[in-house]
Amino acid sequence: MIEKLKLDFDRIVKTLNISEKDIKSKRNNLQKFIESGFPNRKHENWKFLDISQIIKKNIGDLGFYNDYSIPNKIDTSIFVDGLEHNKIIFINGRIEKIDFNYEDKNYIEINDQTNTEINFDNENSLIDLNSAFTNKVFKIIIKKNYSFKKPLIIYHVTNEKIKSKNINLRLDFELEENSHFRLIDFFTDSSHKNFTNILYNFNLKKDAILKNYKIDKFKNDNLRYSFNNIEQDVNSISETFILSSGSDFFKNEINCNLKGEYSSAFVNGVISLRENQQHEIRTTINHLEENTKSYQLIKSVLGKSSKSAYQGKIFVNSKAQKTDGYQLSKAILLDETSEFNAKPELEIYADDVKCSHGSASGSLNENSIFYLMSRGLNYKQSKELLINGFLLDVVEKITDSEIKNLLKNMIGLEE
Repeated sequence: MIEKLKLDFDRIVKTLNISEKDIKSKRNNLQKFIESGFPNRKHENWKFLDISQIIKKNIGDLGFYNDYSIPNKIDTSIFVDGLEHNKIIFINGRIEKIDFNYEDKNYIEINDQTNTEINFDNENSLIDLNSAFTNKVFKIIIKKNYSFKKPLIIYHVTNEKIKSKNINLRLDFELEENSHFRLIDFFTDSSHKNFTNILYNFNLKKDAILKNYKIDKFKNDNLRYSFNNIEQDVNSISETFILSSGSDFFKNEINCNLKGEYSSAFVNGVISLRENQQHEIRTTINHLEENTKSYQLIKSVLGKSSKSAYQGKIFVNSKAQKTDGYQLSKAILLDETSEFNAKPELEIYADDVKCSHGSASGSLNENSIFYLMSRGLNYKQSKELLINGFLLDVVEKITDSEIKNLLKNMIGLEE
């Protein structure tokens, strides 16, 4: 694999219009990845789902070179109906369109960045891989006091032109003081057996509000990894919702640094797997100043031979007094072959805090099913009603009513 990596890297570098300094930086990232390799079970953060083995089993020989010079046709049938929205469209890792037609362009700045150095602590080989092979990095700045009129949907599309490829993409976002930004990541595929590696950097200034919704709904046999790094200033709010359901493998990681007093982070997620899928959500919320708050609720429903994991860590710095941190994970196992793993963590160095965590898993309550059947439902309908009620609790945490209703319709949830 190492020789293929180096060969593919040299092919990509020839297509990039970047300086020798940036090429050297990318080459250093490549070397760091080569030294570490894909994460495996020996790494604590990957003890439940071993991406190295999953790639070998599901894909085999993975290619790292993509020709970004060739444009792709946009299939408009993929667009989300019933919601007016701005668009960024990635097809096979190439940005095909950026459309902010609903917004005042004077309050949005888009920069094509050549310097792609990571500005946060990183001991993650997949981020090294991303930095080595990312084609372009755009930074989107939402100006002071501006609220997006409509949400931005980033379409992550793959088509039949690629197979057994690694796709790396990255976007940086800066929300200036008192700005408000709604972002939806929407995944749709007609390709097979690819591995997509996504990195987002968010920088939230004072009083800024970020709402990010990740929707992986449609069944496909691709593998995905997504890493969100969120830096938050005074009185800023981040809300992240994850629907993790469609891909064969998907790991969502969120690292959030609450660096300003009265900043808050909310992470809610639904993992709903049918058969032979493996999904994970891992969160690290770092409370670094006084009077910060975090809330996390993750629920999983697991079908035959499916596996999910939730690793959630709340870190409280010694000067982060009056921290309020909460996390809870629950899972319903629909088959004796399904598996749920949880690793909740509290690391607290302050004494005036309110922090808690919990986790529970089990099968559907047969008495509840019997009760619903006695009211006229059949067995299948009874199970679906109980599952929907279980998941609805998470969706109700979404504070944006327009997007909440959209997700309810997508998932098929009813109150």
